[in-house]
Amino acid sequence: MKYFALIVPLLFLLVFGYALIKKVKLYDCFTGGVKEAVPLVLSLFPYLAAILMLSELFERSGLSGYLTQLLSPAFRALGIPPEISKLVLMKPFSGSGSTALLSEILNAYGADSYIGRCACVSYGSGETVFYISAVYFSDVKKKKIFVPIAISLLANFSAVILGCFLCRFL
Repeated sequence: MKYFALIVPLLFLLVFGYALIKKVKLYDCFTGGVKEAVPLVLSLFPYLAAILMLSELFERSGLSGYLTQLLSPAFRALGIPPEISKLVLMKPFSGSGSTALLSEILNAYGADSYIGRCACVSYGSGETVFYISAVYFSDVKKKKIFVPIAISLLANFSAVILGCFLCRFL
């Protein structure tokens, strides 16, 4: 296991060594890449800021708690433990928020419990749909993003249902 920690530094050394052999000007290439990245970061910033603010508002406004209470019976009927419903609702909005919720669930129920396994599978099989959508669609001129977002949310939710179903038997 100790050797795996050396992979990334060795990879950097190999790339730098290859660049030196090919007589590539590393610093010039690096600064050229940074120059190209600045406009990208500036175009992404408004979308990412909006998503981060909306995810915080979703949690602080109480809408997250209200939806959790409202949807818990439906989640239970689909085989999703109600204890992870808040995680299921938060994951499409915020990666760090859902990581904190996963940590709380694991502390409360344990990693080997059914609820802990379902939470881990739900966390691992889901994606921060709105954050990724903000990144992918920030440079698109025609903003017809409803269908891709709906499909992504449906895929996330289907993965949670299937994951919780499989956790019953594993």
